[in-house]
Amino acid sequence: MLQKLAIVKLDVKDILIVPDFPGKHFSFFAKRYPHANIHSLTEDGIARFEMWRSKVISHWRSLFRGNTNPLAHYLAKGKFNLPDNSVDLVLSNLLLQDLADPRHFLRECWRVLREGGLITFSYLGPDTGKEFRALEPGLVKSKNLLSPWDMHDMGDALLGERFSDPVMDMEFITLDYQSNALLLLDLEALKLLQMSDSRVPNQGVLPQKMTLEVVYGHAWVIGKQLSKAQDNVAYIDANQIGRKTR
Repeated sequence: MLQKLAIVKLDVKDILIVPDFPGKHFSFFAKRYPHANIHSLTEDGIARFEMWRSKVISHWRSLFRGNTNPLAHYLAKGKFNLPDNSVDLVLSNLLLQDLADPRHFLRECWRVLREGGLITFSYLGPDTGKEFRALEPGLVKSKNLLSPWDMHDMGDALLGERFSDPVMDMEFITLDYQSNALLLLDLEALKLLQMSDSRVPNQGVLPQKMTLEVVYGHAWVIGKQLSKAQDNVAYIDANQIGRKTR
């Protein structure tokens, strides 16, 4: 995601990172956008000291610009603690598959993004963990992602929420494992496993690999002053029509 973002030409003053992983994003953004304010939503279990230390190590200016809030606040309220039209860039890494309705997330991003802003994201697609669907029932209690959207579903949703020029991409990543215990830990971390039984199946019973379908996308906020289109017609207020001057 960061490699793709490096070629984007965008005047960035405020950035929203959701969710944020300390030490993974700040160094990149501090170098590429040294004067930007960084707002981040951190996952549960990340100590405030670790976030503070990450900001200091990455770039001293990051300590005094932006703010940090727990991701749990957004998940509970369904709303970013930011005003309308307050950020130029939203970066979301591996979150959307855990949301019951990603459309609501897209609406919140549209709300906080300024005209000309960019949303860029990645999430796990529906073929993630496909090896476990054919296992004998009862061997491992697996479950599907909360939001099993493929790249076409997301592209349609972006257009439906008024984002412009969406670009979607996808790749498969295969993880190989040397033990069932490590495999089950990753399944649980990805929320693909119902841990009702603590026993680990014997070696060789489970597939020793797992497929991740990683979906990438980005889209722009253009024409935000327009009302939402109805019947393929966009309406604007008469006060927004101005006379061109030299």
